[in-house]
Amino acid sequence: MSRLHACLCSTACAILLAAAGQAQADTGASRLDEVLERKVLNICTTGDYRPFSYRPDGANDFVGIDIDLGRDLAQSLGVEAVFIQTRWSDLMADFKAKCDIAMSGISVTLPRQREAFFSDMYLVNGKAPIVRCEDVGQYQTIEAINRPQTRVVVNPGGTNETFARARLGDAQIALFADNRVIWQEIAEGRADVMVAESVEVMLQEKLHPGLCAVNPDQPLQYGEMGFLLPRGDGVFKAYVDQWLHLTKASGAFEAIFNANMR
Repeated sequence: MSRLHACLCSTACAILLAAAGQAQADTGASRLDEVLERKVLNICTTGDYRPFSYRPDGANDFVGIDIDLGRDLAQSLGVEAVFIQTRWSDLMADFKAKCDIAMSGISVTLPRQREAFFSDMYLVNGKAPIVRCEDVGQYQTIEAINRPQTRVVVNPGGTNETFARARLGDAQIALFADNRVIWQEIAEGRADVMVAESVEVMLQEKLHPGLCAVNPDQPLQYGEMGFLLPRGDGVFKAYVDQWLHLTKASGAFEAIFNANMR
């Protein structure tokens, strides 16, 4: 056998083996099949993040953009949506151990991408400050916030804390565990600034007279949001991405978004 013939045979064999491996992967078991069989979609969510995921004290149900989207996704599969509460610091561990998908206004980050798949991006949502309205002029830039006299409050374990540690290290950073009422720290004068996603600070401005979002249409840091999905499961991701595409194209996504921003 000539060297050229041997090389061609070797290359052909490699292509056939790769194709066989891909076919096996494509036809192998997917989380999609598991969800359909058990008839339940387990969704991790934090319940502390308006307008995406919120659960008031004593309430049985979650509300928010991602909650409504989770129910719509489950309905498209003909299964029940079951929401499992987690915390930002435990999000990835709980997702891997307990859930099929995580939906909670989750920012797409490379560290998270190393451990899980993300769905297609469904919202561009960068970081923006919220302050007392009389202080808006003082906190227009990162440089203006990042000063020793500035009291920055942040919820632990998520990208808000990551941003504050990375970009606001000269300011006084205080952790406040309950993201549902953290805004009162600013309103009542115990903190000066919180930096969170622009959609969130715009909603909190509506909910808390006296607080103002600072340039939410020109965020301090670009950000995207997506849903966490099991790493390596392209079949399930393809389904979620197609559902998301159709939800946006039909206008259902916009309707859900607008209803939760009131």
